[in-house]
Amino acid sequence: MTLTKKLLTRVKAKAAIPPEDKIFYAIVNVVLVLFGILVLVPLINVAANSLSSGDAVVSGKVTFWPVDFSFEGYATVFKDPYILTGYSNTIFYTVVGTSFNMILTTLAAWPLSRKDLPGRNVFMMIFTFTMLFNGGMIPNYILIRDLNLLNRRLAMIIPAALSVYNMIIMRTFFQNSIPRELLEASQLDGCSEARFFTTMVIPLSKPVIAVITLYYAVGHWNAFFGGFLYLTSKELYPLQLILRDILLVNQIDSSSLTNLNQTLNLNLFESMKYALILVSCIPIWCIYPLVQKFFVKGVMVGAIKG
Repeated sequence: MTLTKKLLTRVKAKAAIPPEDKIFYAIVNVVLVLFGILVLVPLINVAANSLSSGDAVVSGKVTFWPVDFSFEGYATVFKDPYILTGYSNTIFYTVVGTSFNMILTTLAAWPLSRKDLPGRNVFMMIFTFTMLFNGGMIPNYILIRDLNLLNRRLAMIIPAALSVYNMIIMRTFFQNSIPRELLEASQLDGCSEARFFTTMVIPLSKPVIAVITLYYAVGHWNAFFGGFLYLTSKELYPLQLILRDILLVNQIDSSSLTNLNQTLNLNLFESMKYALILVSCIPIWCIYPLVQKFFVKGVMVGAIKG
């Protein structure tokens, strides 16, 4: 028993964290907590304003808890036909655009991860060149116009069809996570390239696929500048462009109000703005926890090695 206790004591002593490391971890934890508070405080304030009455919002009574609890802001949001149209458009752009992105990204990343691809370095140089140089906004607009894509849904999908940065992450993941011996064994069994890619590569790459899918989905959900340039019909606007019009363009001058009903409408408008901000963020907040567990394996393996 004495020998066992001595061994356990030595193991614990070796496993003990040095004092300087404890100080470092404590500082890191404090910084992370402060950063989390800085992120949460504005969100809590927005949520509280969205659940308060318009009068309380305008008068500045709301901080971190709803005042005169009310769902009027949310009711107004879902009564506006353009907001619902923008919501459905954004869902369409996100689902279709992300699917298109992932097909192109995986089909580009897998061949470029193969060392037996002829001209592999040349292709990588061409892809990398596009990350550093582009034609600019006006040439891009002229290109979209000449392709007859103005005021069409494809204008929100095709210009952002492939992110070279995401493709490089996925390519590096393939290089470090798909053993070449597995490919050689499948070739000996007569497996085709297409079958190996769909039945072996894709299932083994779920972490990086989940992470890159989230990157693309968030990009499409938050996109508004493409719609601002290429779309003229409000029926095609994404939700973010509708949100921009409400928050920035449709400002109401309180000095021009002449009666009580207009004042009440202005107050309700202020509450509705906060409700709309929250409604536009909730879908992404719901998706993130589903893929959060893949982040370390998907991004770190795909970005650091290779």
